[in-house]
Amino acid sequence: MATDAAEMKGRALELGFDTVGVAPAVPSPHFDAYRQWLAKGYHGTMQYLARHAALKASPDMLMPGARSVVAVTLGYNRPNDFVPGRPRIARYALGRDYHKVLRGKLRRLAGWIEERHEGSRNRVCVDTAPILERDYANLAGLGWFGKNTMLIDSKRGSWFFLGLLLTTVEFTPDSPAAGSCGTCRKCVEACPTGAIVYEDRRWQIDARRCVSYLTIEHRGEIDPEFEAGIGDWTFGCDVCQEVCPFNSARESQPQRAGETREPDFQSHRQLPTLTDLADITRERWDEVTRGTALRRTGYEGLKRNARINLRQAAKRQIEPAPAASKAR
Repeated sequence: MATDAAEMKGRALELGFDTVGVAPAVPSPHFDAYRQWLAKGYHGTMQYLARHAALKASPDMLMPGARSVVAVTLGYNRPNDFVPGRPRIARYALGRDYHKVLRGKLRRLAGWIEERHEGSRNRVCVDTAPILERDYANLAGLGWFGKNTMLIDSKRGSWFFLGLLLTTVEFTPDSPAAGSCGTCRKCVEACPTGAIVYEDRRWQIDARRCVSYLTIEHRGEIDPEFEAGIGDWTFGCDVCQEVCPFNSARESQPQRAGETREPDFQSHRQLPTLTDLADITRERWDEVTRGTALRRTGYEGLKRNARINLRQAAKRQIEPAPAASKAR
C-alpha cells in the first residue's frame, strides 16, 4: 500500500529544495525517442551517453526494487550581466558546483527516509547518473517540456536544477505536469547556432550545434562556422532561457525568474579577464575553477573558448579589457 508522501515532501522543502514531487518507478516514457536521438548522432562526441543508454530504460536498471522516484528542483537564477572583456558564464555555473549541493541535500533526505522506513534503500541521482531525469520530474508534476527541451514550470520558469532520489519506498505518486509553449518560437529563433530542430513530430536539440555542448563537452578545436554563434559565451549558453516568456517575472507571478535562495549559488568568484584566461597556467586554472562546474570543460577547453571570445570581440571592434595581471 502506498505511503503518503506529505511528510517526506515537507522535509525536502526544509532542506532547501524549491519543489518536490513523486513519480512511480516505471519505464521511461521517452526511452525510445532517446535511442532515436542517439542514432542520429545528435549527442556529438558524448559517447558515454550511448554507452550507458540501456541503463536509462527504467529506474529498476539502476536500483533493483525501486518503487518511487522522488524528484526535486533547486533554483539557480541570479543576475548575470555581460561585461566586455570578461568571461561570459551560464548562470548555472556561477556558484558552487551544483552536483555537490544537490547531492548533499538529497543524501540528507535519503537518510531521513531510511530512519522512518527501516530496511529501505535509496540512490541519489544528479544528472551524471544514467537516468532520463526530465521524464521523472515531469511524471512527478514538476514541469513540462518546452520547445528548447528544457523542463518548464508554468509558475517558476526553467532556471532550476533537477535532482532525483530512487527509493524502495512506495510513496503516493503525483500527477504528471501539463503545459505547452503554444505558438511561441522565441527560443527557436533566438538560438545562435540553430540547434533547436523539429523532427519526428517533436522538438529536439542537435547537440553538435549547441553552444553549451561546444563550449563544455566538445574536446579539441571547434569548427569555425560556429564561432560567431558562440560569440561572448565562454562556458555554456543561456539564450533559449533568457528569451522564454515563462522566465519573465510578472506582477501576478513574482516567483517567475526569482533569484535563487540557495547561498551556495549566490557566491561570486572573480574570474580572470579573457586575455588572461587565454594564456592561463594550469595552476591558476585549477585555482579559479576549483569547486565549480567550470572544471567540466577542462584546462585546454576554457583557454580555447577564451580565444574564440577574443576573436569575436575583435571582429566586432570591441576592445577587450586589459589583463588584470600576468597569468601565474
